[in-house]
Amino acid sequence: MKRLRQVAGKKLFEMIMKATFYGQFVAGEDQNKIRPTLDRLRSFGVKSILDYSVEEDLSQEEAEKREVSASISQCGDKEEEGQLKQYHVEQRFADRRYKVTSARTYFYLNEAACERNMEAFLKSIDAVADTTQSTGLMAVKLTALGRPQLLLQLSEVIMRARNYMQQMVGGTGNVLTHHKTIEDLQRYFGDHSSKPEVQEFMKQITSDKEGIVHLFPWSGILDKDMNLSDSFRVPDPKTGQMRRLISQISPKEEEMFRNMLRRLNTIIEKANLSDVRVMIDAEQTYFQPAISRICLEMMRRFNKNKFLVFNTYQTYLKSTYNEILTDLEQAERQNFYWGAKLVRGAYIEQERARAAAMGYEDPSCESVEATTASFHKCLKEILSRVKGREGKPSQLGIMVASHNEDTVRYAIQLMQQHRILPGDKVVCFGQLLGMCDHVTFPLGQAGYSAYKYVPYGPVVEVLPYLSRRANENRGFLAKIKKEKGLLLKEIARRILTGQVFYKPVGNYKPV
Repeated sequence: MKRLRQVAGKKLFEMIMKATFYGQFVAGEDQNKIRPTLDRLRSFGVKSILDYSVEEDLSQEEAEKREVSASISQCGDKEEEGQLKQYHVEQRFADRRYKVTSARTYFYLNEAACERNMEAFLKSIDAVADTTQSTGLMAVKLTALGRPQLLLQLSEVIMRARNYMQQMVGGTGNVLTHHKTIEDLQRYFGDHSSKPEVQEFMKQITSDKEGIVHLFPWSGILDKDMNLSDSFRVPDPKTGQMRRLISQISPKEEEMFRNMLRRLNTIIEKANLSDVRVMIDAEQTYFQPAISRICLEMMRRFNKNKFLVFNTYQTYLKSTYNEILTDLEQAERQNFYWGAKLVRGAYIEQERARAAAMGYEDPSCESVEATTASFHKCLKEILSRVKGREGKPSQLGIMVASHNEDTVRYAIQLMQQHRILPGDKVVCFGQLLGMCDHVTFPLGQAGYSAYKYVPYGPVVEVLPYLSRRANENRGFLAKIKKEKGLLLKEIARRILTGQVFYKPVGNYKPV
């Protein structure tokens, strides 16, 4: 692509790209030029998720340099008791594009760049609102909105807090299922429970009739006055002294964290006013606990009466099923609409290599079959809970984002089994623009809620995205004989019938 651009010049290069890779995988350059593609999708019953797919074309050296400097606190990265190495930067894996072809990657430059990313997301909301008639979704990546170090530190806090809870209850697994009460905590601390700092900690614990929901008042992370360093402290059961679960963080970094949440909040508020739903993308496991926690708090704030914010769950991870159980229970206890996008995941090769190199447990499923079983198990669990809400509108919504025909069939079978109709606004399906049309379009035409993930942006600026997509397809097309067979069959039909430039007309209406 780079050589062609040098030889052909900008104008001819863009014409060639629009007739090939760009035309296949990208809808257009801006919100006006994408309209014909979105209208055409709608005419066959297919809706759109918009993604402004502009990326910086950084060298590996520059990406590593940026990531390392943005992942270490200004207070340093000292070894501390209880530290979890998974949640610290590693030079060899600082370029987060390593072994990743299908996910967009942002590298932190400064706060001004994060503000520009926010503005791009706000423009995407306008594009969705203008072109999709209240059916559209837009995708957001949290690493575009703030310093990665803050997500690493918050993720480590969450995992250290889970370890602390598991020590307290004397077991492993889903902390919520242990149903420990405040009295249980007091017994755990013994004589130390009378200390003023321990009593102050006990007052802050978020609890309900069922037992402890969280050690910390997590809704406070959205509060502009919350101080991370002071908030994430727990009593040491041996000494009763308060100890920090978060590594050192400077006042400037506290301000950066507030800025990250302000940007996300601004995006969701704008989406709410524009009647657009927001999907927060999943990222690497060392960021994901923080991303999911922030996403859940945004759901609690904005999903009181409708689906607005959706979280993404990657089923190639062994922990995903338990994460979903925990989040479903929180949504039910706190009475908000829980929206999920279920995907197999984009980072498996990178995660395996990083875990092996850094010496922590591989978080991923051991095989393709295990990942599929995980996907189906999660799907079955979610849809089995919908029927328990008869008489009320469902407060569970799920997007089955998969190119796997068997998984799509399985989802439809579960819908029939649980008497979930396509119009019940519980299940929708999603695939990428330019891929698996033989799955998406029959779903849309059959009356199911079907979406295409639609990238857009200027030709030259989406080249990093396009080159990855082309590279991904090289391996992808080798595996799917059916789609190639269908395409060849249709090409032959058009040639034999003299319909080389045939363009079918659709008169379907999306759910």
